[in-house]
Amino acid sequence: MTNLVSRFVKDESGATAIEYGLIAAGISVAIIAIVNGIGDKLKGTFTSVSTQLRP
Repeated sequence: MTNLVSRFVKDESGATAIEYGLIAAGISVAIIAIVNGIGDKLKGTFTSVSTQLRP
């Protein structure tokens, strides 16, 4: 029983998976924020070009 408990305490594979998951979540949030910012700028640019091209 002591051997089982000591192996459980030393096992860090679950913690590593959680860390990788948190890193992936952080990167995805950053990408979403950047894409949203670029999307707003592109929309403004296209709107400006569209209004300038109207006769």
